[in-house]
Amino acid sequence: MVFSFQLEKKCCHTKARAGTWSTPHGIVETPRFMPVGTLATVKGLTPAQLETTGAQMILANTYHLHLQPGEPIVEAVGGLHQFMGWNGPMLTDSGGFQVFSLSELRKVREIGVTFRSPRDGRIIELTPERSIHIQNALGADVIMAFDECPPGNADYDTVAAATDRTYRWLERCIKAHQRPHDQALFGIVQGGIYPKLRSDAVSALIPLDLPGYAIGGVSVGEEPALVRDIVKLTTPLLPESKPRYLMGVGTYKEMVMAIASGIDLFDCVIPTRFGRHGTALVAGERWNLKNAQFREDFTPLDPECPCYTCQTFSRAYLNHLVRSQEMLGYILLSLHNVTELVRFTQRIRESILRDNFTQEFATWLKEDSP
Repeated sequence: MVFSFQLEKKCCHTKARAGTWSTPHGIVETPRFMPVGTLATVKGLTPAQLETTGAQMILANTYHLHLQPGEPIVEAVGGLHQFMGWNGPMLTDSGGFQVFSLSELRKVREIGVTFRSPRDGRIIELTPERSIHIQNALGADVIMAFDECPPGNADYDTVAAATDRTYRWLERCIKAHQRPHDQALFGIVQGGIYPKLRSDAVSALIPLDLPGYAIGGVSVGEEPALVRDIVKLTTPLLPESKPRYLMGVGTYKEMVMAIASGIDLFDCVIPTRFGRHGTALVAGERWNLKNAQFREDFTPLDPECPCYTCQTFSRAYLNHLVRSQEMLGYILLSLHNVTELVRFTQRIRESILRDNFTQEFATWLKEDSP
């Protein structure tokens, strides 16, 4: 089979698990953090630099790539892998989250969503069929179903209606999918903060026997504790033999808690966004490299980190670059931050394989930890 998920080890004390997800462009060792390359680029990093971070799978976005440069251009060169020079596994988001964040610019109907392009003002209709057609043209290994993503504060009836529509749209996505042999279509579990809606959504998805499943709608304004409760409830309901993907989550705490519930894959823009704002992720903390305390600190950013930034430059130099608003500073911090989060999930994987997850990550597993 082109796509297969092999479970290697399960934690004795939690639902954490280590596995391997085989795709047409290589294997992803789980659990794993996936850097976000929205516009076919992980911001500030070349594909060669990205490889050094340990990243195995990255993301791009249907909505943004449809607006610029347009999927025909990407398809003409042979797909996203060739277009951006990345040879590893890739996933494209359906564009659902981005479209539904345009609350003032879009109109939702059963057929799909009509919205005004924030780029040039033209009216665009994105339907489940259109989203799949675009993703088929982009050619990522994993594509996502087009879903309706309600805001975190939406009431029960609103979320129930969106969850039901997400399922109907998924059925249309499955029918529209033209490349099931080399593109795995993942379904998305919606349901907001309502346990019954989440469990009902999973029950509806399982008979479809999809290659993988994602939990969506958990980073749209909810309290972290509610997110954890929903992930803890929903994840074990998903098939054990398929990869489980938690969308839009990438903080230390949330990843550890989600892995303990059985999640395999994560994505988040945090590492490069922080890098572009002069912030480094170091040993579970966020450091503002503009701070005066780093001006005469000639030690590496993180002596334990193998990335080019930490192996080559001092905190003082990074402080200088950020204060001077030099592009290199943002690039070096992004390189480190991506390496840090990928390595963090690698260490979790290794601890699961050693059956030592709960001991090594005990601090993060405490409900009251930051």
